[in-house]
Amino acid sequence: MSVGEPADERRPGGGPGTDDAQGRTPHDPEGQRTSETDPEAPPEEETDTPQNAWSARRELLRHSPGIMLGSSAAIGGSLVARDQHGVSGGQVTGDIIMGGKTEIHYVGTSGPAYASGDLPQDVLERLTGTFAGSTAFETALERLRADRVVVLSGAHFTGRRTAALNLLRHAGAAPVKILDPDISPTALPQELTAARGFLLCDLVTHRDQPLRESHLRAVQGQLAEHGGWLVITAGPHAVVEDTVQTTSWHPPPPEDVLRAHLSTLVGDEAREAQLLSLKATGTFLSRKHQLRETVAFARALAAYGEGRTTTEELDHFSLGTVQHQVEEWFDDKTASLHDKAFLVALAAFDQGPYALTAELSDQLFADLQKTEDPHLPARIPVFGTSIAKRLQMARAHQYEADEETEWGKVRQTVSAFRDERTPLVLLIEVWTGHPSARPALVRWLRRLADDGRPLVRNRAAATAAVLAAADLPSAMALLIEPWATARRYRFRLAAANALTLAHVLDTPNIPRILHDWCTEEKEGARWTAIRAYALIGPELPQEALAALAEATRKADRDEPDEEEATELALSTALLLLSTAGSQVLSGLVGFFQDERTVRDLALRAFLEACARPENDEEGARPALLAWHARAGADPGSEDDRQLTVLWRAVLADRTHTGTAVQHLRDWVRQADTDPESEAALGRLLPALAVSGADRQRLDHLLRTLPGEHGPLPPPVAARLLATLHPLPADVRS
Repeated sequence: MSVGEPADERRPGGGPGTDDAQGRTPHDPEGQRTSETDPEAPPEEETDTPQNAWSARRELLRHSPGIMLGSSAAIGGSLVARDQHGVSGGQVTGDIIMGGKTEIHYVGTSGPAYASGDLPQDVLERLTGTFAGSTAFETALERLRADRVVVLSGAHFTGRRTAALNLLRHAGAAPVKILDPDISPTALPQELTAARGFLLCDLVTHRDQPLRESHLRAVQGQLAEHGGWLVITAGPHAVVEDTVQTTSWHPPPPEDVLRAHLSTLVGDEAREAQLLSLKATGTFLSRKHQLRETVAFARALAAYGEGRTTTEELDHFSLGTVQHQVEEWFDDKTASLHDKAFLVALAAFDQGPYALTAELSDQLFADLQKTEDPHLPARIPVFGTSIAKRLQMARAHQYEADEETEWGKVRQTVSAFRDERTPLVLLIEVWTGHPSARPALVRWLRRLADDGRPLVRNRAAATAAVLAAADLPSAMALLIEPWATARRYRFRLAAANALTLAHVLDTPNIPRILHDWCTEEKEGARWTAIRAYALIGPELPQEALAALAEATRKADRDEPDEEEATELALSTALLLLSTAGSQVLSGLVGFFQDERTVRDLALRAFLEACARPENDEEGARPALLAWHARAGADPGSEDDRQLTVLWRAVLADRTHTGTAVQHLRDWVRQADTDPESEAALGRLLPALAVSGADRQRLDHLLRTLPGEHGPLPPPVAARLLATLHPLPADVRS
């Protein structure tokens, strides 16, 4: 859709309106608000300058989430192998997107069995019978025995309630009464009027009504008078006065918890040992699971031992807990919209700087709030939840790491989910499970795709790729197609990167989309496909070369465009220097039998590749020169022969002779301090001297080549000149 296209061609029923149900914005295909609708928005630009294909690929590689690229990925260089991407051999992403869900039931692990009132003794014994002790438990028990009251502070789902009940049991406090969490701290003493144990789980506090030291002093006196005991559990958001002494609760190791529960459920040491040695058990324990999930896995293991659960279900159990946790986060009515926006932003910027994630999560929060109530201005808390509590809620952590920037590495405090599968699961759940969030998410991602920071732009593309893997038609219609056909190159590049990463995630039909776009009438879509082929082409080199050749013919028939011709040459050069280089090399030689424009594509791509270094290090050897060195070491190598054929072609072509000679000059200077490069040129130059004119051209090049620090040729020039004019055999003897 062009900017002037009427809105009724995009929106059923037409007419004026704001974002439609799918997140589209009429008259605004790039998602850019203008000064007419947003006084604070920058003036809209007609276009921008396309980022260099080489640097764009480098930034995509630097800033894409690790789960998409694997440990040794290099898009466009050594694209992730089909059996390596994702997690644990490429299986996780497919399971997350396509796999069925595992039902996880947390029996007796998510809150008190009785909201208020007495806890029967048999229930107390059952809940504490499989308890696994720890140092934190011993510390809390010591304080309880000394003070009769202890405040156990820790994260949710870490076994605080079971630990609290076990503390009361070890202190000999029976029976146990469960207190209402809504009770006021000032009213607590009135409840403690018997020689028994009391449990107050997750006391409800407020900023203007915190738990104070004076409350605990009154409670302590009442307990001492009646011979009672009290354990209070406090979550990460509890408001507690600084002078209140709390005891930090850290759960016991999951291995101990699993063993304790499995022992009770199985009752056979040999069978228990067999279940604990299963691969699925080791995989489960290798991840950061909550204790309630460990308890549920113990039941699943016992069921497997009895033949009531399949191996596939057991293998999928760990991922099922992640899916269950994500659903729980978004279903939680007590969690704020601000917290949920942070979860989404953290999924998009996992392993990214925390400050950046928090900044962009506030923007998403404003967009989500606009969806919930368009007439209510966004109220972003400037000083809200602390970093520690935020990350604890998200089951995430922070650490120091180096971030790659255009100025070099910069030390940053980054944040990441403890389970690396969480970002994919979470983004897919938001997109497919909560469609009402789509308009806000689309606006947010469009804004990120136009951000000035490479990390932000590439993460926008990566997020769109995940959404495409989960629901290709919607992601294409709402995000990728509008980006691909936009006027701004940043959006087109975001579309190319999104399609590339979607292909890495095994999204079907991406090659078909790119092939169709290569002959698309819309210039933006064709440009996007050309860029994307440079990235995924190494995996399907023949299809990529055929599509790029077809795009070249299409562009020539329509109206020759130098800018597009350059893009085609750059993408083809990237393919030539990829892991599929040998196949691409053969294809380029084959282009000599094609139309003039396709032949010219091969020559331009070859010259583009000649100028590229082997790596980003200072003084690095040209990549094609290094290839010559490797290929020439194998006499009769087909690569060596075809590289020479391309050199002869560019030197003989009047349009490209000047550029080719300049690249040869650079290669000779490189060889002056690089023996391997000198040896490669010593084989190449004589092979290029087919005719007398060729020999004269190369002779002139070597005799007139100025050195780096003066007009005289470097010493290597004389040595290479000798390879062009070998002495007769009788003279050598």
